Amino acid sequence: MFKTTSDVNVLKEVARKVRIDLLKALHRAKSGHTGGSLSSVEIIVSIYFSEMRHDPGNPRWEDRDRFILSKGHGVPALYSTLAHAGYFDASELMTLRQLDSRLQGHPEYDLDIGIEASTGSLGHGLSTANGMALAFKLDGRDNRIYVLLSDGELQEGATWEAITSSSYRKLDNLCAFVDRNRFQNDGAMADIKDIEPVDEKWRAFGWEVENLPDGHDIPAILKTFEKAKTVKGKPFVVIANTVKGKGVSIFENQGKYHGVAPSDEELEIALKELGEAA
Repeated sequence: MFKTTSDVNVLKEVARKVRIDLLKALHRAKSGHTGGSLSSVEIIVSIYFSEMRHDPGNPRWEDRDRFILSKGHGVPALYSTLAHAGYFDASELMTLRQLDSRLQGHPEYDLDIGIEASTGSLGHGLSTANGMALAFKLDGRDNRIYVLLSDGELQEGATWEAITSSSYRKLDNLCAFVDRNRFQNDGAMADIKDIEPVDEKWRAFGWEVENLPDGHDIPAILKTFEKAKTVKGKPFVVIANTVKGKGVSIFENQGKYHGVAPSDEELEIALKELGEAA
């Protein structure tokens, strides 16, 4: 089983390396989603390196917890995290989005590399997580399910159907995160179709809600894991307020980098800011 850690300095260093590698992979591919990958790094790293029960050496282990990346376009962050956790060699990250690569632009189900579900069509990931969580409940197992949604995904009706199902089935083995970076493909959500009040809507649909002012604050993220496990009879969601493009000044809060890979010059700037030589 993977040896987790609560050492914040270790987790911050993993997050830094994950950012470096996902940016290199996007640059090599010359396509992909930069902003939403960077915004979710601390959440995904914390789940895999501090909280979730899993085993890179035995990815089909029945007692493993599950992670579903509902915002499938942010998969470079997941691939990079999985590589650093030991599911595959980091050199494979440079095959991102290439023909015949296991690392496509959206996740494809492949337990060998730790991908639990194919996602990408927004609004479907939480339904998948519901099915897994309910199955474990019916089987009397203690496996937990973690799912990461985008905030733009909350514009999807299918998501709200799933949110209702989670609470109706009392799936207290389910913990969701919303990457609330406030941008989507066509610009700022406030200019397209905003979803506020996010926390009140989830609460009205029967969830226990934790509003995280800084979704990059690793100690705060770790505390939400502990709180989630104390909640019984209802699912738990963390509204994580994040920064699109977090970690690189030229990408931060810039909606145009939602689906644009770094150029040569931009990668050089990014690597310098992240403390890595180009």
